[in-house]
Amino acid sequence: MASCTAPRSVIHSGRVTPHGEFKVGANFGGNIASEPISQLKDVGEDAIKALASRDSVYYDGLVKSATKAAIAYTLDPVGPNFDFYVRYGVLPRVDVGYKYASGVHVLDAMYQFMGPLAGSAKSAERWYGSVGFQYAGQKSDVLSKIFLDKLSPILQFEASRRDVLVPLVFSRSFGVDEEFGNISFGVAYNHTFVEYGLVPGRLYEKVGGGKAVQLEGLTRKGNFPSYGLFVNAKIGAKRIFLLPALSMFYQNYGTFELLKGEQVDYSGITIVPSIGLQIGLGQGKAGR
Repeated sequence: MASCTAPRSVIHSGRVTPHGEFKVGANFGGNIASEPISQLKDVGEDAIKALASRDSVYYDGLVKSATKAAIAYTLDPVGPNFDFYVRYGVLPRVDVGYKYASGVHVLDAMYQFMGPLAGSAKSAERWYGSVGFQYAGQKSDVLSKIFLDKLSPILQFEASRRDVLVPLVFSRSFGVDEEFGNISFGVAYNHTFVEYGLVPGRLYEKVGGGKAVQLEGLTRKGNFPSYGLFVNAKIGAKRIFLLPALSMFYQNYGTFELLKGEQVDYSGITIVPSIGLQIGLGQGKAGR
């Protein structure tokens, strides 16, 4: 079930990348969301295969459950995630980054509002604080990511989503200027904008007199907030660090429309663990 998961792992510390320096790294993690897992357990793979083999299909409880699962999976894809990233200190208290996360392009920036200037070893102060902004967008044929792809001739489902993440990070340095790493924690706000479409293929319903008519498709938009807590660490020396991280989000996804005017409500908890490796590059400008 590997997929384009929402990039919500927070690995930042309160100290930004020093001015003129680079960071490069990679992370492996996952997105464990309660709502899509709950919806998918009601849809058996063997039943979907049997349904897809029919010449025509009438809208019933199984099709409804499959549709609910597809929408839930779009709202919060479940699966592993692997990303590469690079960060650069563009100003003394500002850095920017680019991340490629399993097919998703991610851009972000962080501003350090608390603590000594990053890259300066003159201060013994160990506490740092920063706030950031991250944007990610993706579009995918969600049914191709899981066994629901067998439904494609019957029900074509496509979706796109955009995520905006705002993390507030505080960290405690291990050594002066994070010489040996840090421990970080904070809160995060994420807002997701999603658009999805249901286009029936061989899907019908019975109307008066037993006549079969093809169901009409629909395209809908929605958005919802997520509220998260996170903790992470950076452990190492000589610019090579190991980065374990754990984030947890709660979201009330809201009400979404199914075929035949039916509606469904979603809400749930998402856990985002990750482990990564980071390398610092460049001499920086803090001491110049």
